Amino acid sequence: MMNNILYSFLYAWAKLHGVLPMRILYILSDLFYIIIYKLVGYRLKVVRKNMKKSFPDKSAEELKKLEQEFYHHFCDYVVETLKLSHISLEEVQRRAYLSNPELVDDLMEKGHTTFILLMGHYGNWEWFSASSSRFKSARVYQIYRPLTNLAFDRLFVYLRTRFGSLGIKKNDTIRDIMKLKQDKTPSVVIFLADQTPSKANLHYWTNFLNQDSSILTGPERIARKLNLPVIYLDTTKLKRGYYKVDMKLLCESPRETSEFWITEQYARLMEKTILRNPAYWLWTHKRWKHKRSADV
Repeated sequence: MMNNILYSFLYAWAKLHGVLPMRILYILSDLFYIIIYKLVGYRLKVVRKNMKKSFPDKSAEELKKLEQEFYHHFCDYVVETLKLSHISLEEVQRRAYLSNPELVDDLMEKGHTTFILLMGHYGNWEWFSASSSRFKSARVYQIYRPLTNLAFDRLFVYLRTRFGSLGIKKNDTIRDIMKLKQDKTPSVVIFLADQTPSKANLHYWTNFLNQDSSILTGPERIARKLNLPVIYLDTTKLKRGYYKVDMKLLCESPRETSEFWITEQYARLMEKTILRNPAYWLWTHKRWKHKRSADV
């Protein structure tokens, strides 16, 4: 009952928020910046620790500037995501532009039907993954971890599926992707692969942003098991409210690659994306909370 009431409130708030023009939303974003960063200091200790360890050569002044740029972008991400409740499909695809959808179309002509797409929490990933009409015939699926708060989880599911993309719960990933392949359902499955693996899944370690880092191996394991083409989504923020995504084929036949090759290639490409402009990555994540054990 309480979750239904909270969801109704959140839904109405998102709808009211969504009808506002972008220029007004960015004024709100500037206000949120003062509240979230200056007054509340949302996850500020986590952000500062992550940035300092990732960029040991940056001065205190440089880190401070990066921190401020990140929180400005983070507030933009919040208002942009809520805008999904009312924005048109044409506008979201114009603002989150996919430069080369023909890569998937060409691979489909060669007989592939299901694809693994790897991206990170960079730019505005919600705007890209929300639309299922980026490709000629392939539907977009997103792997997601349900939120603890049921009302917030329901709101995000609504925002992410409004334009026809579908969600796959993390625990159903292998089963659902196997079914997509068996049924030959034209589909692209998006993994936000820069998340921290659970403690039971620390299978691969590499240097990432100057730190010893465990990288998710689930996408590679699924790709190798089902021999699905793997594509990296390289995101660039062009200016406020505008993003571009370039698709880069990592491999067409994962079974022909060595173990962890795909995971390592993803780590290197994701790092390159972040270093191009670090302010647009989600620094609030506790990305390095696990440490490598002596027997790994």
